[in-house]
Amino acid sequence: MRHAQTADPIALHNRHTAKRILLVATLAGLAVVGLLADLVSGPSGLPLSEVIGALLGHEDISRGASVIVWKVRLPVALMALCVGAALSLAGAEMQTVLENPLAEPFTLGVSSAAALGAGVAIILGVSFPLLPPVWAVSANAFVFALGSLMILQFASRLRGGGAAMVILFGIALNFTAGALLALLQFVASADALQQLVFWTMGSLAGVRWQAIALVAVVLLLTVPFSLRAAWALTALRMGAEQAQGFGVDVVRLRRWALIRVSLLAASAVSVVGVIGFVGLAGPHIARILVGEDHRFLLPASLLCGAVLMSFASIMSKLLVPGILLPIGIVTSLVGLPVFFALILRRQRGHA
Repeated sequence: MRHAQTADPIALHNRHTAKRILLVATLAGLAVVGLLADLVSGPSGLPLSEVIGALLGHEDISRGASVIVWKVRLPVALMALCVGAALSLAGAEMQTVLENPLAEPFTLGVSSAAALGAGVAIILGVSFPLLPPVWAVSANAFVFALGSLMILQFASRLRGGGAAMVILFGIALNFTAGALLALLQFVASADALQQLVFWTMGSLAGVRWQAIALVAVVLLLTVPFSLRAAWALTALRMGAEQAQGFGVDVVRLRRWALIRVSLLAASAVSVVGVIGFVGLAGPHIARILVGEDHRFLLPASLLCGAVLMSFASIMSKLLVPGILLPIGIVTSLVGLPVFFALILRRQRGHA
């Protein structure tokens, strides 16, 4: 009898672990479903069998179908997955190391800084020399976004500069970049202003394979280090003092987490524009599903972001027939009600 009582907590833990693994696997399956649905959706109406045939290079598939799949739909579908994964993983780490559930690249000024960089390239024509013109806007956005996060990194190193200091710096950056961007818009020509406004809405149109490779490489480089820090991040969720009591170097953990967030957010925002909601909602949905253990929360957040962006990409093609809506608008219009519903459900569960 005593042995059975002792084994119960272990069995319960094993059941919870198996459930979390199953949920993460389910999210991975949803991401694959979203990818295939994104490839199928569109005005040309290709069936799934023809899409799969084009992907596998079957000879009986028409050249037109192959061009649509490989040149038009596949880059957009893959970029949606990569950007969603990058933003959501960045949001999960930010929320943990800054101990703030509202922390994410959009709310802490990263997106505003990227938009400012894009505005400098579009309106003033100032960009890095020797770069092809097609990369000027993305390069400026990347550097400005990276610079904003480096400022947050500097804030974390100030004497007494904890999570609250970083958040205050982020809010100040958001307003500063927004004010400077408004000034640029005031002096911009009509054509440049239209181009900038479209960029700030976020769009997957015209995605290049080089841009996909950039975000994918950043993900491949950062994810292993994020997972390696999972135990320390889980300890930090109990509070900085508790984490230090477990032997976690909180300052070093926060520094390296912000470096990873810098690369993830800057690469994602620079190639598709401003995308809100995903970096905030993805981690929260993952927490509802798998809890606070970062061994499962980080991959679940990554996959939640990928699924959200993938289905937002599909909705951007279906909401207004014949028109491809900017995906940044879709993530807000469609995603926020779902996010509020999940939060309210969670609050009822705790009541």
